[in-house]
Amino acid sequence: MVGPAQYTRQVAKEAKRVRWPKPNALVTTILTVVVITVVLAIIVSLEDLAAGTLFKQLKAMFKGWIK
Repeated sequence: MVGPAQYTRQVAKEAKRVRWPKPNALVTTILTVVVITVVLAIIVSLEDLAAGTLFKQLKAMFKGWIK
């Protein structure tokens, strides 16, 4: 087991070896994630709206059956 100081030095040493993405690649990746997230949120919202409408219609159709 290593102490906190040695652990911190090892983390700093490892972080220097990491190849960080270029700013333009980072922006492209962030925009891609945002666009995909928005599209999926719209799709899920539309499915939720459709399911809610379907259940309301079914409830209205079978209103006389429920006592």
